[in-house]
Amino acid sequence: MSKATHGTEESAIPTFRIDERLNNILLEPEVRPKLPDRGEPQTLPEPVYPQRPPNDSESDFGYNRINTVRGFRTWAVPFVKSLWYKDDLRPIIAYLFTEYKCNLDCHYCWSYDNRVRGMTEDTAKRSIDWLHGIGNRVLALMGGEPLLRPDFVHKVTWYASKKDFFVYLPTNGRLMKPEVIDKLGDAGLATVNLAVDCVAERPGLPKALDPIRPYFDYLVKQRRRYGYTVVFNINICRTNMEDVRQLTEIARDNGIYTDYHIVETPMLEQDDHFKHLGDNSTYIRPEDYPRADDVLDWLIDKHEQGYIIVNPKQQFVGMKELMRGKVTPWECRAGQNTVIIREDGTLAPCFPMYSSNYDWGTVENGKFERAQLDEMKTSCNEHCLSTCNYILSYCYNTKRVIKWLTKQASRGFQGVSGSFD
Repeated sequence: MSKATHGTEESAIPTFRIDERLNNILLEPEVRPKLPDRGEPQTLPEPVYPQRPPNDSESDFGYNRINTVRGFRTWAVPFVKSLWYKDDLRPIIAYLFTEYKCNLDCHYCWSYDNRVRGMTEDTAKRSIDWLHGIGNRVLALMGGEPLLRPDFVHKVTWYASKKDFFVYLPTNGRLMKPEVIDKLGDAGLATVNLAVDCVAERPGLPKALDPIRPYFDYLVKQRRRYGYTVVFNINICRTNMEDVRQLTEIARDNGIYTDYHIVETPMLEQDDHFKHLGDNSTYIRPEDYPRADDVLDWLIDKHEQGYIIVNPKQQFVGMKELMRGKVTPWECRAGQNTVIIREDGTLAPCFPMYSSNYDWGTVENGKFERAQLDEMKTSCNEHCLSTCNYILSYCYNTKRVIKWLTKQASRGFQGVSGSFD
């Protein structure tokens, strides 16, 4: 039996990329575990706002020092400690899906579902406390679009920051009003991961810079006041390749980071909430390979010129393989050094496995098994190039970390560079 497809016979798109046998195992119709009750539901404390005096003249030295110290405390120290727990769940990065709803409909994206309720305060607080107890200090607030509930995100950011977490927020920016930026910056937000795919909005690509330009300008202006960094998160699609170049230069002009993804079809088979699989204008087709290769080579060149690009250069080479159907195997650390916490408190190892029904446990009771993860990765690893997990895998190398630390020391720790290359 072969995979089902959507579209015409010439351009048929498989409904999933993973091995069919594994896809069926991961989607077996079993009920996901339920986060156990612990008596009266817990609530997040009300944030103190404002908690810091205005400072519109933060120096470059002070700004870089804040981010260097925070980076070492929340990324480097947990990394070193994790070396003693290589076979256990020891997240360096945890992804907290506070929301699975979204206010936009990017045609390549299956990672939202407007039927799903957002995370409760009880689940959020218990998740943060549990992660803190197992050594995690980097927390990404995921969606959907997290800023659909800005007050909830403010509470989560404030509480996690008080527990010494590096909190970063991926957002499409449409709800990132100045008052929201001020509250989250004041609460201790460490990074804003601003998802933009084009300058002007395109069909199927609503994550554009022009509609949010006033918010973006304010975000960049206030970063030294609050100490956060800003990243452009860019998907490379068949319809936005010139925009990729433009956004890269805009980021350079504003002194902010960039990271990139090559647009992917779903890893697992999706239900009817994903309506754009067939005849999708954003997916890269064989006739687009030469243009995509040119963009990826251009990014490698910019990387070598010193643009602050988060992706390792070799990942861009891997993207060429991915769009052609198969990736050179790499050491994925999902379920060991990264973890997904769904809005209901259940766990998964990585983004592509969000829709799986497999029982990996819940907050406070993880059930990741090395043998199961290793077997799964023999299949999914050849069809995935998750930017977050790939970068972590690339950096999860003691020699590379020592080399990077030496480089930072030689610069007087005047701000963390964007890549381990």
